[in-house]
Amino acid sequence: MTTKTLSMPEQVALMDADRLRRYADHLAFYNGDQWPPSNRRNDRRLVFNYAKAIVDKTTSYLMTGQSSVVDAVDETPEAATRARASERALAEVAEANQLDQLDFDTELDAAILGDGVYKVTWDETERRVRVTAPDVQGLFAWWTGDDVSRVWRVCSRYALDAESAQMLYGIAPRDAGRARALPVAGAAPPLANGMGRASAVEIVESWTADRFELWADGARIDERANGYGFIPFVIYPNIREPKKFWGTSDLPAIREPVRELNRALSQLSMILELSGNPIAVLENVTESRDIAVMPGAVWELPERAKAYLLDLLQGGGVKLHADYVDVVYRTLHDLGESPRTAFGDNPTGLSGVALNVELDPLLKKVARKRLIRSAAYRKRNEMILRLLDRYAPLAAQAGAGYAPYRSRVVWGTVLPADRSRLVEDERVLVASGIHSRRRAANELGVDDPEAEWARWLAEQAALAAPTQA
Repeated sequence: MTTKTLSMPEQVALMDADRLRRYADHLAFYNGDQWPPSNRRNDRRLVFNYAKAIVDKTTSYLMTGQSSVVDAVDETPEAATRARASERALAEVAEANQLDQLDFDTELDAAILGDGVYKVTWDETERRVRVTAPDVQGLFAWWTGDDVSRVWRVCSRYALDAESAQMLYGIAPRDAGRARALPVAGAAPPLANGMGRASAVEIVESWTADRFELWADGARIDERANGYGFIPFVIYPNIREPKKFWGTSDLPAIREPVRELNRALSQLSMILELSGNPIAVLENVTESRDIAVMPGAVWELPERAKAYLLDLLQGGGVKLHADYVDVVYRTLHDLGESPRTAFGDNPTGLSGVALNVELDPLLKKVARKRLIRSAAYRKRNEMILRLLDRYAPLAAQAGAGYAPYRSRVVWGTVLPADRSRLVEDERVLVASGIHSRRRAANELGVDDPEAEWARWLAEQAALAAPTQA
């Protein structure tokens, strides 16, 4: 009996169904679809989207002051020159690809879905490195055995409209279930993601360290050696689960508190509305033929019957509901690791150590995420420098190249900093030989410490030069 070998598009179509369903679930919840299904009609369902607020706020704190620097590997002038050239190259690529905005969008996507991804390729037309963030819902990965850190194949699936498919890959729309390849001179590996446009052609890219394959509507239209020498994807988890490749979203921890808060506030809103339009209660009345429901109506009640308005607010009922809402609200902030102070509510005017203690849950959450992001950004920087060395070697000063491709990610402080105190601390550290001037400039947020140092040296030289008569 012969077993049919599945093509790559057929394989990815059968992979990770639970993960993709989870992504769709998280995205819908973030966008406000937070009530479970119900058959009840005219059911009041208010949505207070704290899920979106907490995710957005945490992402803003996380991405504060992120930048990359390159340290020289030794004390030689050549190493310093190479480090400065690498740093400038990374800054130019970041500016050309608007990485500040791309990083924030990708981080927000990772916090919602649970995973983030970057793709680093060489654009032959524009002769520059292109950094994009494909939709992780179209990403599939293979790793070696039980070592999730060793990824040996990545596939990217996305949809292109007919015009884009023709322009990028020279293929016509589906014809009898097959894609028809058209000859295009100098066709290059794909550079753009077409998700979100009208679906006409399904594209699947398959990357290993040494091979690249391109499939369109189930037909392989290109296969070649991978000239990069590495898989040009950086896939990273939002929060890593031990021994697992794919990460977890920020949303599961706050899903139930958000739903319960919506339910409790909807119920409280209904009680207040009914209290403003009170319910009339009739006792010992068997017929309502002569009872008119209208303003100013006078009712004639039979003997032993009575009428009164139902007071839903008596006995402190509203306070009980409000207290319960407050409990759910505190639970939401606790599980989301986002204290109310993070939203600007600081009635006691906390500062310094007290503010650090108050925001400690958020600081710990941001620190966990930054550990993962630092590794991902370093890997992305390495890919950028490798591509520049391969395709634009003249960009390196004196032809030295950018190797060993090592960089360091610098993060800004999460809490407001006392700059005068920070300056004084760095002055003492520099004077005692613990920090270099360049390290101090980095800590103080100077954009280009090396250029600032060169200007300082020039000023000192000018001041020391003898004044000509």
